[in-house]
Amino acid sequence: MISDEELEKYRKPDESIDWGKFYSDLLANNQLSIINHQPTKKRVVLLQDLPVFKLADELSDDVWQIVEKWDWFAKKTVGDQIVRAADSIGANVSEGYGRYFFGEYLVFLYYARGSTYETWYWLEKARKRKLISQDEYQRIKEK
Repeated sequence: MISDEELEKYRKPDESIDWGKFYSDLLANNQLSIINHQPTKKRVVLLQDLPVFKLADELSDDVWQIVEKWDWFAKKTVGDQIVRAADSIGANVSEGYGRYFFGEYLVFLYYARGSTYETWYWLEKARKRKLISQDEYQRIKEK
């Protein structure tokens, strides 16, 4: 379990945790591996089993379900942008996973993080424009 003290160096001004930097540091310090170690053999974790991929997939589906109920103008303006940004998170994790070199994988994880921030931006716009409820906003923001 990670202590609050250990997480402090990853805290952003808005009090959230920069999980991308946290996990990048774990990888850099050989404290995290994308390989699942077993006593007799090593097994590569499947893309579908990666927690980050599962979460990105859930997030994009949640965003889609919210946006599909909006009127045409809201879908055309904010909806198109937030759906594309949310879908791009999982797409970049997938593309990076399929790359041969670990360095390339990290680059695509950075792209995914950028898409996450873009999704947050459009989520905030949707909240300000009263396209989503406060509950929907909180649920998506926490994911």
